[in-house]
Amino acid sequence: MADITTVTMRTIVSTEPVQFGKYYSLSILGHIMEPSNIRLIFYYPTRGEIELGKTTERLLESLSEMLNSYPIITGRLQKTSEGQWRIKCNDAGVRMIEARATGSVEDWLQKADREEELKLVYWEDMFHNPYFWCTFYIQLTEFEDGGIAIGLSCSHLLADVTCATIFVKAWAETTLFGKMLDPPHFGPFPHLKRGHKLYNDLINCYKIYLEGTKQYMVSTTEKYETVTFAFSDEMVRKCMTESQDDGSILNGSPFAALASLFWLSISKVKGKKELINMSICLDRRNALGLDKAFFGNCMIFSKVLGEDMKEVELRQAAKGISNAMQKMGNEEIMDLVEWLESERDGKKSSDYQPPPINCPDLICSNCENLDPYSSIFEPGVKPIRFSCYVEHVFGEGQVLILPSPEGDSSLSRVAMVTLPEHEVVKLCEEELILQFSPTILMGGKT
Repeated sequence: MADITTVTMRTIVSTEPVQFGKYYSLSILGHIMEPSNIRLIFYYPTRGEIELGKTTERLLESLSEMLNSYPIITGRLQKTSEGQWRIKCNDAGVRMIEARATGSVEDWLQKADREEELKLVYWEDMFHNPYFWCTFYIQLTEFEDGGIAIGLSCSHLLADVTCATIFVKAWAETTLFGKMLDPPHFGPFPHLKRGHKLYNDLINCYKIYLEGTKQYMVSTTEKYETVTFAFSDEMVRKCMTESQDDGSILNGSPFAALASLFWLSISKVKGKKELINMSICLDRRNALGLDKAFFGNCMIFSKVLGEDMKEVELRQAAKGISNAMQKMGNEEIMDLVEWLESERDGKKSSDYQPPPINCPDLICSNCENLDPYSSIFEPGVKPIRFSCYVEHVFGEGQVLILPSPEGDSSLSRVAMVTLPEHEVVKLCEEELILQFSPTILMGGKT
C-alpha cells in the first residue's frame, strides 16, 4: 500500500474579517448528532505533468476566498447559559493537512480498504475545551505519480452529509469560476409550536433511540470493515422491478429497492431467519420546504421493525421501507422537533448528553441525492471516486446508498456497507447480492 507522509498542518482563514459579535444557533437535530462525525473523500485522476505542491497552493488560495461565505465553519463551538451549543463566528479558521502519498491515485484505488482510506481524511475528536477545537478539517493528499485526494471531515453537530458535499462543491466553483454558483443558506431552522399533543411514529422511534442506546454498551473490541459495491443501471432497474408488487419501477425508488436488498442479505449474514430491525435515514429538506443549500442538519431517522414483515422477501421489505418513508412528512417532523426540544429543555444541561443515534440498529441512509461528482476544480476533471463515512459505526452496521459517477441520467448506484469484519466476506458471497452482479470497488477481500 502507498506510504502517506504529512507535509504540514496549518490553519486557513478567510480573506475578509468575520463580523464581530455574530453567533449561529444549532438546531436540536444537530444536537442529537453530536457524538457523530462525517468523513468524505474525493478522488481526482492524474492529468498532464506532475509538479507536486502547485495544485495544493492553488486550492489554498481559493479556499480562503470561499470561507468568506462560511463564517460558521471558521468559528468555534460555545455553550449558551442554557447549556445549548452555538457557533461563535470568528476568524479561527479551518485546519488544513497537506500530505504526500507514493504511487498514483489510480493504483491506490485498486488496493485501498477502509483502514487505508480513512488515512486520507484527518479527524480529531472534540477537546475537553471545545472552544479551541476545530469542527472542520481538510486533508489534501497529492500522489507522487499523479492524482489527488481531498478529504473533508466535520462534526455532525454542525452539518449533515448534504452540507459537507455542497461545501466542497462551493470550493470547487470558487477555484474554477472565481465565485460559488449556489451560496449556502444559514437561515434559522423551521420552527412552529404546534399546540397539540405530540404523538406520532417518528416520535416513538426517537424515544426508542434515546432510551435504548443509553443502555447499549458500545463494543470497543469489535472491528468493522467497509465494502463498496457498484450496481449498474440495468441491475438497479432489475432490483426495483423485483421489489414491486406489480413488477414496475414506476412506483419504486432505487433507495427502497437497494435498502431492501441489503436488509435481507445482512439479516441472513447475521444468521437470522427473520429480518433484523433497521432504521432508515433521509435528508428531509424538501419536506421541510428548505432549499438544498440550507446549512444544518436535516437527516431524519425512522425505524422499520423486522418482526412486522410477514415474509422475508424483497417486496415485503421494500413495502415496509416505503411505508416508513411516507411517515416522514412536514407535520411529523415538526412535531418531532418540538418533542425533542421539550425533552432537552426539561433536563439540566449537564444531564443532557445525547447518546449515539446511529446504533444499535442496522442504519440505511439515503444519500443518492448528493452531487459529489459536480465538484470540479479543473475544467473537465471530475472525481473518479467518492467515499462517505458517518462515524462512529456501532451495533449491527451501516449502509449508505450513494450516487454513481454516471449522474442523473442513470439509475446506477454505489453502496458503502460497514459491518463487523467477519460478516463482510460473507456479504460479498451472499447469493441474493450476487444476483444483481455488483462490482466490488473497495474491501471485501479475504
